[in-house]
Amino acid sequence: MMILIESILAQCNKELKQFRRDPLGAIFAFVFPVVTLLIFGFAIRLEIKDVPLTVLDYDSTPLSRSYLESILKTNQFYLTNPVGSNGIKAIDRGIAKVAIEIPEHFARDLKENKKVQIQVLIDGIDVNNSRVIQNNIQAVNRFFQDNNGLMPPISQVVTDVRLWFNPGRKESLFIVPGVYAAVLFVYPSLLAALALVREKQQNTMVQVYSSGLKAAEFLLGKCLAYFFIAIVETIIVMILGFLIFGVMIVGDPFPLLVGTPLFLLTGVIFGLLLGVLAKQPLDAIQYVLNIGLLSSIWLSGFIYSIDNLPLPLMWLSTIIPARYYIELTRDAFVVGQGWSRVWYVPIYFVILNILMFFAAWKKISPMQFKDQ
Repeated sequence: MMILIESILAQCNKELKQFRRDPLGAIFAFVFPVVTLLIFGFAIRLEIKDVPLTVLDYDSTPLSRSYLESILKTNQFYLTNPVGSNGIKAIDRGIAKVAIEIPEHFARDLKENKKVQIQVLIDGIDVNNSRVIQNNIQAVNRFFQDNNGLMPPISQVVTDVRLWFNPGRKESLFIVPGVYAAVLFVYPSLLAALALVREKQQNTMVQVYSSGLKAAEFLLGKCLAYFFIAIVETIIVMILGFLIFGVMIVGDPFPLLVGTPLFLLTGVIFGLLLGVLAKQPLDAIQYVLNIGLLSSIWLSGFIYSIDNLPLPLMWLSTIIPARYYIELTRDAFVVGQGWSRVWYVPIYFVILNILMFFAAWKKISPMQFKDQ
């Protein structure tokens, strides 16, 4: 056992020395994750803002202008100049996303308790945003009617709506924990895959073979080295997430402290497995980006709910590691329920790590260690 540990530590020390001499590896480990965090954290927005709005007010009364002010006070729209006398032209030419036409006698008909129809045209190219705009316009209508005494005096159904866990609707509380999963899976995977491919490409594995190092020791040494690097990367990324986006732990931190090292091991072992399969560094990069990055973004619940995925992709998402780490981080940084909500996540990581390490060991053993 002592010889096994010494061999693993020696291989780990060798990997760390090579890493310190590789400036490109340092960039992949510490610069790109920070850049990714900043880009995703600031660029991804789920709530549409600054929507260009054209209003054709054929009534031009204080009440019609009050209606327009109610819309602009939502801070979702900004007013643009109308094109001609037709709101459709403004949308057709891309000048506006929304066109509202307030009819003549708007104020008079309201005072006489007559039904008033306001035409609202919404650019429907982006289906999700168009639904958000539609809901906001309907909310403004209800507010305007209630504020001007136009709602029925008695409502049979009254809703008391509160936002749980994130009452301030901070998008960073949804986005940043998802960025953690993508960053902490992709970049450790990439470093580990490139390191293993480099051994194969430079034929240095022959030296490893002649030294008497076993396949499992070789993989464990690399795994340990890039696990240490991933730990440093995690500390940097999460400190920046707190300082820049205000994302902090709520509730019990223990599930995050247990699950994060296991998830980092998952990323490193996944990279080693891809490094065993790849023949060139470019192959390893493509494997990590096409399998690791794309799945971590689109099949993990990072941006869109997994329940909205088509059935085959929904099944595929059940094996995506980032999906489970996102559940862990969103509980740690938003919900705060602890083990009762995410008890199964570490178990999944342990099982997946064992399976992937075994697959990498079985694949690499015949290469240089067949006589061991």
